[in-house]
Amino acid sequence: MSKQASLSVAPSRWTQFYALTKPRVVQLIVFCALIGMVLAVPGWPTADQWLHMGLACIGIWLVAGAAAAFNCLVERHIDARMKRTSWRPTARGELTSQQALAFSAILCTLGALVLLLCTNPLTMWLTLATFVGYAVIYTVVLKPATPQNIVIGGASGAMPPVLGWAAMTGQVGPEALILFLIIFLWTPPHFWALALYRVEDYRQSGLPMLPVTHGSEYTRLQILLYTLILFAACMLPFMYGMSSWLYLVVAVVLSVGFCGYAFALWRNYSDQLSRKTFRFSLIHLSLLFLALLLDHYIWLG
Repeated sequence: MSKQASLSVAPSRWTQFYALTKPRVVQLIVFCALIGMVLAVPGWPTADQWLHMGLACIGIWLVAGAAAAFNCLVERHIDARMKRTSWRPTARGELTSQQALAFSAILCTLGALVLLLCTNPLTMWLTLATFVGYAVIYTVVLKPATPQNIVIGGASGAMPPVLGWAAMTGQVGPEALILFLIIFLWTPPHFWALALYRVEDYRQSGLPMLPVTHGSEYTRLQILLYTLILFAACMLPFMYGMSSWLYLVVAVVLSVGFCGYAFALWRNYSDQLSRKTFRFSLIHLSLLFLALLLDHYIWLG
């Protein structure tokens, strides 16, 4: 192979490795971690604190990317049977198991070092525990074993604000646990809305997702119940004094919207409505945390 041909192949290979990190998912993880960092700092952060946050975000991104890559490795055969994931490099055989494992190990090691050297040991250990929770406990143990996999495994996905808070304070405060609870309760209705219109994919994969094991009507009822409980949890930042009226208004509007989608989905199902519910859940969490950020600076100083 000529040197020119080798250079033309290289970008494609890097793109394949990058795809293993599930960029859009990891971006949301880092965003939620950053919110935790910012809320942990009273007032406007100093230049040193911004640098500290940036390095912490890099470390969290690396470990989160490592967990995503390990997930792609473990589920490569399942991914190959699902339209939604059949394009992944591990599912298509474009990257070998050894390459994916080495990539995951390198990212995890680098991320752990960044967190240890640039933040604190607590953040490093919590982030590594999150890696184990998602990549091993959820992916390997829970996901193929129980339809409650996303509920139990959702604890790992709810950790980013806790990691961010620990990175800036060296401890886990009640404020971080409130943010954890919000994401923990948000995860099941978010994921089940996706699983509803992808139910044939999951049935073909053999995974015991709730719509496959318990049917559409039961899953839709669970989505509605979770959104109602989530509504209450979204009020906690205001009730605890973490935020002011700006956040409260946004949280109420978003929560009413999410419950409205869930109620409509429960009463009259369609794949189109399920897709809209899934997309709104992403908007819900993003704007909710953005409102917390804006409220923190506008009202709390």
